[in-house]
Amino acid sequence: MDPPQAHIAILPSPGLGHLNPLVDFARRLVTDHNFSVTFLIPTDVPPTQTEKSILESLPSDSVDHIYLPPVNMDDLPKDTKFVTFLTLAVTRSLPSLRTILKSLVSRFSRVTLLVDLFGTEAFHAAREFNVAPYIFYTSTAMDLSLFLHMPHLDETVSGEYRHLTEPVRLPGCVPIPGTELFDPLQDRTNDAYKLVLGNAKRFREAEGIILNSFKELEPGAIEALLRNPEPPIYPVGPMVNMSPRKNDAESSSLCLAWLEKQPRGSVLFVSFGSGGTHSLEQIKEIALGLEMSGQRFLWVVRKPFQVKKEDGTTYFDRNEKPSFDFLPDGFLDRTKEVGMVMHPWAPQAQILAHPSTAGFMSHCGWNSSLESVVNGVPVVAWPLYAEQKMNAIVLSEEMKVALRPKARENGFVEKEEIAKVVKSLIKGEEGKELRNRIGKLKEAAAKTLSPHGASTKAFLEVVAKWKNQ
Repeated sequence: MDPPQAHIAILPSPGLGHLNPLVDFARRLVTDHNFSVTFLIPTDVPPTQTEKSILESLPSDSVDHIYLPPVNMDDLPKDTKFVTFLTLAVTRSLPSLRTILKSLVSRFSRVTLLVDLFGTEAFHAAREFNVAPYIFYTSTAMDLSLFLHMPHLDETVSGEYRHLTEPVRLPGCVPIPGTELFDPLQDRTNDAYKLVLGNAKRFREAEGIILNSFKELEPGAIEALLRNPEPPIYPVGPMVNMSPRKNDAESSSLCLAWLEKQPRGSVLFVSFGSGGTHSLEQIKEIALGLEMSGQRFLWVVRKPFQVKKEDGTTYFDRNEKPSFDFLPDGFLDRTKEVGMVMHPWAPQAQILAHPSTAGFMSHCGWNSSLESVVNGVPVVAWPLYAEQKMNAIVLSEEMKVALRPKARENGFVEKEEIAKVVKSLIKGEEGKELRNRIGKLKEAAAKTLSPHGASTKAFLEVVAKWKNQ
């Protein structure tokens, strides 16, 4: 095989939700299409062992990864939103990025830069070296539509979006209440909003946008996006890596052994992702709600936040020591016959693929949502931060594969509501309907990724452009 001449430089913003789908995309490029890839990892804090292991899972002969020199964020106020850190981690790494792009251009005949939604500031550096810039969009078609329309919304909407009396209407999308929009849009006076708007304005400068979704999931939104798209849009999803990570071995053996003992289609998997948790009061209420439901559950529980960040994000050390002393007194003993509690990680891909798993109480991160689809597992939608409220709308109103618990005005969900929704999903008629619908989407996901499927064709179209540009 000839040495690869087409090279892709991938610049993810910090966070597993951005890294995971890009790693899977890179794996397909190098194993199926003879590309070589360099991951350029911005760092404002040292990379976690999880991030390292994900990158090291790629073929080392064709994928390199470079940790860019750490950038200093000490000048930022303590109440800085997480999105600001994400964007500035990229922006402040641009001098290092320029040096690396210059080297790559000297070694390869064709170089493409691929960024995620927070990395468009790097387009300037790409243009300096005649490198084609592309965006890999890691969320829904609805969310992409919002980004593409954000400059227009910014010009035409006065005041705060959260105060709108009418929902925001995007082409082909279900209406979105202003309070459910992407978190940084909730305060237009904050720097996070200005940075997100700046990224959105640069979307039109990309030579293409690769979307981790597919038509059957969001038919209206994707059809609207593909109508005279500017720039071209390539729906290549669902792009999820379902293989277990090496350092999940111990937790895998424990929970999978437990799942093997449970009846088929009987267990609710509860996990709120790598970046979210709840207040102490809400965690206790979740525990009591699970107990009240009488259903089997596998719960990945994390310590409650002490002071809630406005954007809802909390990130965890994988080596955090297990502790369940914040759960209600006697809960573990009372539920030991029907429940398993883990802390703070579990092999999500394997759990969702297991025949005993009947439902998924999820934060609605898009990677997790796609994993639900490819495994045919319906969802209890409990969004926490970022664009997750919009994802919950897609899951519950567009795809109709999720139930969403009703919360008080302050966001608190009571144990009775939790129990009701869990029982409905696992045992009720509504749950059967959701399971049937997501089963059809599972089939559609397999079809679109087949050799002649729409997502495969879109992927090959991108590959051809990158090899021949």
